[in-house]
Amino acid sequence: MLPPDITIWVIIGAALVDSINPCVFGVLIFLIAFMTKVFKSRAKMLLGGLLYTAVVYATYLALGFGILRITVSTGFSGIFYLVAALIAIMAGVLEIKDFFWYGRGFTLEMLPGGAARLKRYTATIAGAEKKHTLLLMLATALLGVFVVLVELPCTGAPYFAILGLLAGGEYAVAVPLLLLYNLVFILPLLAVLLVAYLGVSSGALERWRAGHRGLMRLFIGVSLLALGVFMLYSLPPIF
Repeated sequence: MLPPDITIWVIIGAALVDSINPCVFGVLIFLIAFMTKVFKSRAKMLLGGLLYTAVVYATYLALGFGILRITVSTGFSGIFYLVAALIAIMAGVLEIKDFFWYGRGFTLEMLPGGAARLKRYTATIAGAEKKHTLLLMLATALLGVFVVLVELPCTGAPYFAILGLLAGGEYAVAVPLLLLYNLVFILPLLAVLLVAYLGVSSGALERWRAGHRGLMRLFIGVSLLALGVFMLYSLPPIF
């Protein structure tokens, strides 16, 4: 059975909040531009983008399973629940701040140097397609793992909150819910990829992202704040 404070709609809602993060869109749009330039084929770009998205799904899922397994097996689910709630509240406040003062002061973003490393890695592997297309596909998959790890400070708060809620139930029940969460999480990525395949340029996509990033931050912030407060309100006994 589900933990008493969680429903399918909480899972779906948190995943959607997580998925519309400007960090997630920004990296995907950058990689779409990179793959379009290197592959010189929209079909190959689509294939590379699907591979990247699948790796993001698998990596995010593996992190969730690992964190949940450790939390449940060590008996720290109550403490993790409290920490996840506090992270959600603090992240929500920071996201709302960025709606009014984007990028000023402390903000949720990639790990330091993450963006620079991503650009450096893509520049390094740009010549791989001349050797073999499969080599570039493999490099794209590895980039998916790298991106998930460096984006966690920017995107992880909703996921940690859901993991905190799931930690109060049975691990076997959490498995399909994590599968659902991560499926919903990648849906907007697939939508952006499809739009790019249909001919919308990465420049146009980036202008759209930049024009709406403040509203994205506001929506994420309010949602995280509400989720964190709800979690504190329904906080189970820790000891």
